[in-house]
Amino acid sequence: MGKLTKIQVEDKFISIEKRDEEDYICLTDMLKAKDGNFFITDWMRNRNTLEFLSVWEKIHNPNFNYGEFATIRNQSGLNSFKVSVKE
Repeated sequence: MGKLTKIQVEDKFISIEKRDEEDYICLTDMLKAKDGNFFITDWMRNRNTLEFLSVWEKIHNPNFNYGEFATIRNQSGLNSFKVSVKE
């Protein structure tokens, strides 16, 4: 894990992690600051979001669980589909 810092935007705090001279902004903090947890779960249900996250994980996560992701991707787009940040 890299160096973790926080910036304040208006009255909200956003985490930034520095790894190998690259800054990674915490999307969860940004979304919580906007509309709370509801907006995060709604955003995570979007098939395009899941595809983007899978590409990012394939590039940056050597332990990415392709099988588990395939199950999640196959359910995306259904009205009953819900996914959490932890999943």
